[in-house]
Amino acid sequence: MFDPTPILSGDRRALARLLTRIENGAPEAEAALAALFPHTGRAHTLGVTGPPGSGKSSLVNELAKALRARGQTVAIVAVDPSSPFTGGAILGDRIRMRDLSGDRGVFIRSMASRGALGGLARATSEVVTALDAAGFDKILIETIGAGQAEVEIARAAQTVLVVEAPGLGDDVQAIKAGILEIADVLVVNKADQPNADAAVRALRASLDLAHPAARHWTDGAHHHHAPHPDPLPAGEAIWIPPIVQTVAIQGKGVDELLEVIEKHRAHLQASGELARRERERLSHELETRLRDTLLAGLLARLGNGQLSAALERVLARELDPTTAARQLAERFKTQDSNSKLET
Repeated sequence: MFDPTPILSGDRRALARLLTRIENGAPEAEAALAALFPHTGRAHTLGVTGPPGSGKSSLVNELAKALRARGQTVAIVAVDPSSPFTGGAILGDRIRMRDLSGDRGVFIRSMASRGALGGLARATSEVVTALDAAGFDKILIETIGAGQAEVEIARAAQTVLVVEAPGLGDDVQAIKAGILEIADVLVVNKADQPNADAAVRALRASLDLAHPAARHWTDGAHHHHAPHPDPLPAGEAIWIPPIVQTVAIQGKGVDELLEVIEKHRAHLQASGELARRERERLSHELETRLRDTLLAGLLARLGNGQLSAALERVLARELDPTTAARQLAERFKTQDSNSKLET
């Protein structure tokens, strides 16, 4: 029987050991997560994604420092590319975030993507669950920035930051990668570099196309991409991703970014969007777990012989993969029915 008390009381060693078991898929991790789950749902989870070279790690580092200055506790999950030899994380974000070392209010965990879709390891959601139960106020999930598949971050985070930077070979890499649609906040980092204004203009033009029904408003000096300041009728609340310019290595724009993040969280709560996103996230996770469990049971019942035989027929072009899968599933149903008759 797993005792959740050490995790709930903030025992960092117990937390680190549990996260290792989760990453390794240890059997005892399942019981631990079941015991911790009732204590979750309090943390604000932030996804930080964008192309390589945009300065995500530097921005996460500065966000964590600013949050700590406000008295909030922070957990960072840095999803690294996997080593092809060991499967372990190879970028070592904990080394790059030395400014945060020694702070008991910060917990940093690097995870290997292990080739998972969107750079997110399958265990990432479980790690976030454990960190949530441990009582962290903010959980930052930094992805490897691998491209279009980064949309998976949208299911793991309540607020998604898409980080851009000028001079990466294209005005707006995020648009090209297809991840602009998941952004709750757009960040143009390295805003002191040439062409930063061009990147901002390109993002604003893309937002105009993506949100034709949105209310763009002006305070007389600037055109804003943000929720209208006046109350909107019920059911008409619209969040247009604001564009925030930062220079992370100098800490510039970070406080403004935090203000926008808090406004987005308030919008999620007031509009009911937070509950909707949580329902969608848990529904997706439940379906994924169910699919994995059923597949594991099917493969165990069929055995390697039937699966290998089906594969050989597919290789010989005697069957297409869809028909082969359907036939295997039918055999599983037949075996299951015969087993029930025998009992």
